[in-house]
Amino acid sequence: MPENVFDRRGIKHHFARAADSYLAAAALQKEVEAHLLEQADYLEAAPKRILDLGSGPGRAAGILKKRWPKAEVIAMDIALPMLRQVPQQTRFWRPIKRVCADALQLPFHDRSFDFIFSSLCLQWVHPLPDALHEIRRVLSPNGLFAFSSFGPDTLTELRDAYAGIGETPPVSPFAAIQQIGDALQGAGFRNSVLDRELYTMHYPDLRALMLELQAIGATDARPQRPRGLAGKNRWRALNAAYPIRDGRIASSWEVISAMAFRPERDPEYREDGIVASIDASQIPRRTRS
Repeated sequence: MPENVFDRRGIKHHFARAADSYLAAAALQKEVEAHLLEQADYLEAAPKRILDLGSGPGRAAGILKKRWPKAEVIAMDIALPMLRQVPQQTRFWRPIKRVCADALQLPFHDRSFDFIFSSLCLQWVHPLPDALHEIRRVLSPNGLFAFSSFGPDTLTELRDAYAGIGETPPVSPFAAIQQIGDALQGAGFRNSVLDRELYTMHYPDLRALMLELQAIGATDARPQRPRGLAGKNRWRALNAAYPIRDGRIASSWEVISAMAFRPERDPEYREDGIVASIDASQIPRRTRS
C-alpha cells in the first residue's frame, strides 16, 4: 500500500461529524465490541491501567470501568466530539479520563497500560505496523492487547456495484488477516490469536446503507476520494447494479479480531524486521447474519 492510503484529516472530520449519531446507528459495532470485550477474561490479574484506543463515544470504556472500578481507564480518540460523549457512558463516581490523539503517536509513557482495547479503529490507521509498535511500546510486559478491524471482504456488494457501472468503488482498503498477523509478530507481540467472521447486514435500500455509513463515520477515507454528490443518473445506475433479494439489499462486513501479549522480554528481530509469518489458510472463518 502507498504511504498516503488515508486522509487523516478526513477521518477526523468524518468521525467528528458522526459523534451525535454513532451510537444509535452502530448496531454491528456494538455486537463486535461485545464479543471483543470477552477477551478481557484472559487477563490473569485485574488491570490497573486500561486504554480504550479509538474509543468513539466510550461505550466500551464505560463497560471496562464498571468491571474494574479501581482501574484508571482512558478513552482515546482522534475526534474530540466523540470524546465529549464519553461521560454519558459512566457514572460520575467512576470517571473516565479522555485523551484526543492519533494512534500513530500515543502520548503515553512506555509500559504504562496493562490492557489495551481497540474495537474497529485500526482499519483507519496506516501504516498499521507503526501503530502496533506504538501500542506495544505503551503496553506493560505480559499486558494484553485485544482489537478488531474490518477486513478486505467488507462492503463487497457495494464495491461490485460501483465496478459494475465502471467506477472505482469509494471504499477504503483494509488489511487482510495475514497482514495483521504478520504485523503483530513483527511488532514483537507473542501468543497472538486471530479470528475472522463475516457478518451480513440487511437494509431496505441502498440509500439506507449509505446513510448508515455516514452516521457511523465509515465513509471513504482515501485522499483521492471524489468530492460532491452523485448525480441522479449515476445514482440510478448504482441502484440498478446493486443486487436486491426479497425487497432488501445485503451488505457484507468482514471482521478480524485479535488478541496478543507483550512478552516479558522483547524478541530479537531479523534484519527485515519479521519474526514470523502466519499462514492465513489455517485461520477459520465464521459467518453471522
